[in-house]
Parts: sequence; C-alpha cells; structure tokens
Amino acid sequence: MEVNLQNKRPKHLDLLKIKQPLPAVVSIFHRISGTLLFFPGIPLMLYGLQMMLNSQQSFEALLDVLSIPVIKSVLLLSLWFFLHHLCAGIRHLALDFHIGSALAQARLGSKIVLISGALLTLLIGIAIW
Repeated sequence: MEVNLQNKRPKHLDLLKIKQPLPAVVSIFHRISGTLLFFPGIPLMLYGLQMMLNSQQSFEALLDVLSIPVIKSVLLLSLWFFLHHLCAGIRHLALDFHIGSALAQARLGSKIVLISGALLTLLIGIAIW
C-alpha cells in the first residue's frame, strides 16, 4: 500500500504552477513590499532627504529629478508598496486579534486589502501627478 502512495506523490513542486488562494497572494505581496520598502526604499528616501536639506541647489536638483515621468512612475509604484504593506499589516493585526480569521472573512479581507491599496495609490497618484 505504501508503494502506491509513493508513486502518486509529486517528484518536485513547481511553485509557479500551483494556484495560491487570495489570502496567500496578499501575504506574499506583503512580504515582498516590506522587503522592497526596506531596501532600496530606505536608502533612496534618506538620500532624497539629504538632498532636500543640503542646500537650495540640491533641493532644486531633486525637484528636477522628481519631475521626470519615469521617476514619478517609480515613486507611484513605491507608494503602492507602502500602501499595500500598510493595509495588509492592518489586516494581519486584525487576524492576530482573531478578527476575520474564518475562510470567507479572510478572502474578503484579502480583497479589501488589494482594492484599498490600489484605490489609495490611484487617488494619491492623481493628486501628486
């Protein structure tokens, strides 16, 4: 009987072919966004802060760089990283208090995190573009 079970087991797991549930996808995005906020996010933010505070000329140079559309798009993506990480963190905090831990509630919470992160990014992006 054990021989039959061993033959049915997969030889390798291809994680790209496995369909993950929505809460797992949101959790993975939460980890990725947190990592990207840490590096290169923090060093770039500190460099921008240094340019802002160094002199009037470096502040104007920073404004010139930030007016480039490609840089604005990268900043918009970074904003989505931050807002998604914030919303998913609030969701995880609620899960720690056993709020929304049932399957249907977890799926709804995941949808809310994805929609709210994208919607907040869109609204703030419209305001700053």
